[in-house]
Amino acid sequence: MVEMHEMVPGRRFDRYHELGQYAFGEKLGLYIVVPQQLVVEVGVNIVYMVTGGKSLKKFHDTVCEDCKNIKLTYFIMIFSSVHFVLSHLPNLDSISGVSLAAAVMSLSYSTIAWAASAHKGVQENVQYGYRAKTVAGTVLGFFSALGDVAFAYAGHNVVLEIQAIIPSTPEKPSKGPMWKGVVVAYIIVALCYFPVALIGYWMFGNEVEDNILISLNNPKWLIALANMFVVIHVIGSYQIYAMPVFDMIESLMVKKLNFPPSIILRFVVRNVYVAFTMFVAIAFPFFGGLLGFFGGFAFAPTTYFVCIVFGVCLMILSPIGGLRQIIIDAKTYKFYS
Repeated sequence: MVEMHEMVPGRRFDRYHELGQYAFGEKLGLYIVVPQQLVVEVGVNIVYMVTGGKSLKKFHDTVCEDCKNIKLTYFIMIFSSVHFVLSHLPNLDSISGVSLAAAVMSLSYSTIAWAASAHKGVQENVQYGYRAKTVAGTVLGFFSALGDVAFAYAGHNVVLEIQAIIPSTPEKPSKGPMWKGVVVAYIIVALCYFPVALIGYWMFGNEVEDNILISLNNPKWLIALANMFVVIHVIGSYQIYAMPVFDMIESLMVKKLNFPPSIILRFVVRNVYVAFTMFVAIAFPFFGGLLGFFGGFAFAPTTYFVCIVFGVCLMILSPIGGLRQIIIDAKTYKFYS
């Protein structure tokens, strides 16, 4: 996609849907790409709302064990309050500092997670077999896990929008610095995820939480710090995925519905969007299940259709596993609890 950004001389594909329109035609390209991209970006923002709220709650519970229990709902609302402010920044370029902080925080809390897990050591009676007790449960759990992986490596969904803010000339095309950024980004992703996955599973086996920091309690100050790092990380990441949605909605309202471009339009659209993702996150705070569902349903087709057979299979199977996990979690969940 980095190479395709300027593959047509004199033109830059600054939006994912523009590339889709070039490939499939003006109307068909929009119908194919825009719904998938919206599901990706809105889905990510919902998951980040859940993640931010749960991490804030874990921070509170860790530093104040004797305090009165506070509902997860309130922590999701606290997390969302930041976005009612940050969402009014004009574009991706204006949140570069937030994005940098998010990247540093990601590496920091991942290191804390695997180091604290290794320090805690292998737990008594640890089990490394399948968590599910039936063949169907095991297979569906595997499908959900594939969706998790697709979700984890999904930066491509905003790569064209990010590349659009990089200056480009025939002598120095934007793909040069963008390639370097992509390589560094995915090296950081690998450094974050692989040690956590391997060491976390080694220490806790199949009882590990889908967010490993929830499984850890000591040393308290370090676990509390790591959870705040998670909060900072998802604050920046939420904005990266929300900005293209803001641009899409505002463009639609101005060009198709004839709304005048104004500060009021931006204020209403962005606040309504943040409120929407907040309420959905409050209603369905199922981190693991949401990863598998959205990872398969939307991330797989927008990522792996370069390998068409694998992409289609992943799109069909992963949401089934993710939806099953959401249903299992929902059995013991009370709305707005």
